[in-house]
Amino acid sequence: MNRTGLFIALALWLVIGVVFGVFPELDLKLAALFFDPATKTFPLKLNGWAGFARDAAMWIAWAFALPSIVALVVKLVRPDRPLLVSGRTIVFLLVTLTLSAGILTNLAFKSYWGRPRPVVVSEFAGDLPFVPWWDPRGGCGRNCSFFSGEGATAFWTLAPAALAPPPWRPLAYAGAVVFGAATSGLRMAFGGHFFTDVSIAGLVTFVVIWLAYALIYRWPRTRFSDEAVDAALTRLAWPAYRLRQRLFGRKTGPATSM
Repeated sequence: MNRTGLFIALALWLVIGVVFGVFPELDLKLAALFFDPATKTFPLKLNGWAGFARDAAMWIAWAFALPSIVALVVKLVRPDRPLLVSGRTIVFLLVTLTLSAGILTNLAFKSYWGRPRPVVVSEFAGDLPFVPWWDPRGGCGRNCSFFSGEGATAFWTLAPAALAPPPWRPLAYAGAVVFGAATSGLRMAFGGHFFTDVSIAGLVTFVVIWLAYALIYRWPRTRFSDEAVDAALTRLAWPAYRLRQRLFGRKTGPATSM
């Protein structure tokens, strides 16, 4: 998560945006590689093993977030106990996942950017006209193509990779990129997304992760400690915990993390 990585991501974002903006037919040509004109469908979406691989990719991504989710829930239920996972790890992983694969993708873009998916455009036996990535005026009403939620979720594995021990970090980054690219390739093969949908999803996710890592771990003015997160969660959950204890006739001691 250094500046070189950020510059590379921004450069790729610029190149892809400009090239596919000027030549939007490239998106159609890449999607056509997975389309069978004879059956007028994307054959791989009917393959059971490919469907399982798609689901498994999401399970794998969420498995990286699961320990932090469990630790957060346990802390909110039992604020008198220390966090089971590093406080900054919880904040970093859950905030980046929520922003990249949730808020930015589904709430900010897919709900309002009306780009139709490949499977429903007229070039692939659908009934909606194709629009380039930059045009939000497509005929899709909801859960649209730009940009890919599953692609963002798969590339989000760059976040846990950033927390790997330094000697293993380059390998973790490489694995996350390969995992994100393979998952995104499946989405294209199913006719669910164009190349620009998945590539921009990956780049947006990387920038979100880079900024969050800098804010939480690198920049002196904004970084904070694991103890600070533990104490903040204790303060948040303590009133409800104390109320529950009183209802059951149990005593509560002081909030040790406060």
